[in-house]
Amino acid sequence: MNLRQQALKGVLWSAIQNWGTQVISFLVFFVLARLLEPKAFGLVALAGVFFSFMELFLGQGFANALVQRDELEPEHLDTAFWINLSIGGTLMAIAIAFAAPIANWFDQPQLAPILQWMSPSFLLAALSDVQQTLFRRQLAFKALSMRSLVATFIGGLVGVIMALLGLGVWSLVGQRLSNALAGVLVLWWASEWRPGLKVSLRHAKELFSFGISIMGSQILTFFVLRADDFLVGKFLGAVELGYYTIAYRVLIMITQLLYTTTNQVVLPTFSRLQQEPERMRRGLYNATQLSSLISLPLCFGMAALAPELVLGLFGEQWLPSVTTMQVLAFVGPMQLSQGIISSAITALGKPNWNLKVNFLNALASVVAFSLAVQWGIVAVAAGRVLSGYFVAPIRVGMLRRLLSIKLTTYFYQFATPLVASLGMVVSIMGAKYLLIDWLNWQALLAVCIVLSAGVYSLILWLIDPQLVREALEMARSILSRKKRNIK
Repeated sequence: MNLRQQALKGVLWSAIQNWGTQVISFLVFFVLARLLEPKAFGLVALAGVFFSFMELFLGQGFANALVQRDELEPEHLDTAFWINLSIGGTLMAIAIAFAAPIANWFDQPQLAPILQWMSPSFLLAALSDVQQTLFRRQLAFKALSMRSLVATFIGGLVGVIMALLGLGVWSLVGQRLSNALAGVLVLWWASEWRPGLKVSLRHAKELFSFGISIMGSQILTFFVLRADDFLVGKFLGAVELGYYTIAYRVLIMITQLLYTTTNQVVLPTFSRLQQEPERMRRGLYNATQLSSLISLPLCFGMAALAPELVLGLFGEQWLPSVTTMQVLAFVGPMQLSQGIISSAITALGKPNWNLKVNFLNALASVVAFSLAVQWGIVAVAAGRVLSGYFVAPIRVGMLRRLLSIKLTTYFYQFATPLVASLGMVVSIMGAKYLLIDWLNWQALLAVCIVLSAGVYSLILWLIDPQLVREALEMARSILSRKKRNIK
């Protein structure tokens, strides 16, 4: 199997993993949003900010270092595993010890026991990191897909049962822990690798020298992605954070469906093309165009149909999330395209370049959020959009210098999907204007979804029929491989 076939197969299984887990988790989220109050989601979101930050020190960038290396020795794997496990235990102890002070600082005393009960997630993450990395390195995403699907289903089942039993916020805690535990068990069952005792200082230094820039970028990315949650929770309270979480959760579902699917495959694939810049350029253009074909209509459609989506999915109690969701929709396509560029830069051996631009992104985001939070969650969402588009051209410039891409060719990849998406939005708004007095929101939502899919496809065909044929051919290729794999 050549690299292109491996990449296509990787895309297939990565898509199964991400689409499957996102569908399951969103169905669970849908049920829990109707059973729990906004404050419950706000409290767990606050705990999530703390855990997301601490987990950055767990991996130390070792995962990408292991994927990127041409030659991998047993000492690399054993060293990474035992270092991660040691740090996981330390982080668990820190979470237990400092839970009360953190809760007091947020003026949310209910947060302390939540932090303490969620602390074992550090150990569970450390136990699965190396096995997960090995599957990524080999483009063997089938095992990762099965692991994610099983873990998400078990976690969701536990969460829903606990919510139905009236356990409130603890249902979200139980969902997270059971998800993590099931993921570890499935991954260890699927993996043949087991940790040995070949721990080496030299190999640790090799991994750390590459991973330190990755970890630095991840820390800065954390401030880009989670500083808004932190500031909203601190200054506006858990209820407002709950509304913000719902709005952002829909965007995350869309972007992760595409971002994780493509980037899990982009980094290892591009890493193998380091010495073939022309093939890498073509791969970059293709990945960018394919992702924009899906991300632009999904995000624009989410903005146009936000009132109906929130009402239908979550109920009237979540209507304050609508405007925030509409604003956040405009950051989705940018995040996806920037993620592809970031993976390409890392694959070319320049993670420190990503570190520099992520520092600027983090600085711009924190400043924007800090200024905007006094005007509420809609202003914070606008700050996220503006800061993202402010920094995006810098990363594009870095890639141009590294890979000698043509800017006109690169930006052309967005042109056709953008025009078709704008036409689709016009059709949605027209249908809502004409039919809002005649149909209830359920029927109106159904009509708009069907209409938008038809209009988007028609405009794509009229503007670039060759692109449509190529996309259909790729889909047929992936589906035919899926059938052969099943057989």
